[in-house]
Amino acid sequence: MLPTNFDLARFVRDVLAEDLGEGGDVTSAACIDEGARFRAEMNCREEIVVAGIEIAIAFFRALDPEVRVEVPVGDGDMVPRGTVLLRLEGSARAMLTAERSALNSLQHLSGIATLTHRYVDAIAGTRATLLDTRKTIPGLRVLEKYAARMGGAANHRMRLDDGVLIKDNHVAVNGGVTEAVRRASAANTGLQIQVEVDRVAQIEPALAAGAQRLLLDNMDSDTLREAVAIVDGRVPLEASGGVNLQTIRGIAGTGVDFISVGRITQSAPAVDIGLDFELVP
Repeated sequence: MLPTNFDLARFVRDVLAEDLGEGGDVTSAACIDEGARFRAEMNCREEIVVAGIEIAIAFFRALDPEVRVEVPVGDGDMVPRGTVLLRLEGSARAMLTAERSALNSLQHLSGIATLTHRYVDAIAGTRATLLDTRKTIPGLRVLEKYAARMGGAANHRMRLDDGVLIKDNHVAVNGGVTEAVRRASAANTGLQIQVEVDRVAQIEPALAAGAQRLLLDNMDSDTLREAVAIVDGRVPLEASGGVNLQTIRGIAGTGVDFISVGRITQSAPAVDIGLDFELVP
C-alpha cells in the first residue's frame, strides 16, 4: 500500500499534464477510432521486485474510469522474467495515452526495489540492516523510499526534521564534535542525535557529549571493526560511504548495526517492462 502522505491523484494529474501538454495525444486522436478498445498485458522482461503497481493503474483509470484491470502481482513481489504484472481492457486511446507515464513510474520504482533487494540479499545472515538515504530525485522522495522498502530496506530520514544528524560541516563550524553535540542537545528537539565521525578519535568525545547514534563515514573494514569494539554496544552504529554490492558483505561482517546506501535510490537503473496491445473485435 502506498504511503498515506502521498497524494496519488495529484501525482497522476501532474505527470499526465507534463506529458499531454496543451494539445493532448494528437497521434492517438488522429489514428485511433474514438470507440476502439484494446486488451493489454504488461509484463516484465527480466526478474524484478515489483513497486508501483497502484500508480500504474491510476494512470489508466484517470483517462478511462471504466477500464477493466486484473492485477496478478503486488508491490514487494519478486517475479521472474515474463510475469504478467497487469491485464487491462478499455479505451484504446486512453491506454496509449497513459502508457508512457504508467511504464515510466513502474520501471523506475521497480528498478529501485530490484536493486535494493540485491543489497539486502548480499547482507543476509548478518546483523546489519540496509538503510536508504536522502539521495533521491527532487519531488520523488516519498515514492523512491517506498520502493526501497518494497525491496527490503528500512527508511532512514525522510526529511531534515526527522532527526538530528551532525555531519562534518556542522562539526567544523563548531570547532569539534563536543560543541556540536552540546548545542544539538541544548536545542531540546526531542529527536535522536546522530553524529557522523570519520576517525575513531572522534568516537569517545561524541559519546561523552551525548551522541545517541554514530554514523561511521568512509571507514575501511579494519577501522569499522575497531569502532565497533570501542563502542561495545553503547549506541547503534551505521556505516556509510562508498558502499557497493562488492563491498557491502564485508562491511556487514564488521558488526555494524546499519549500512546506508545512496546508490539504491540515486543510481538504480529502470527495469525492462513492456505493454502489449491487441484490438478488441
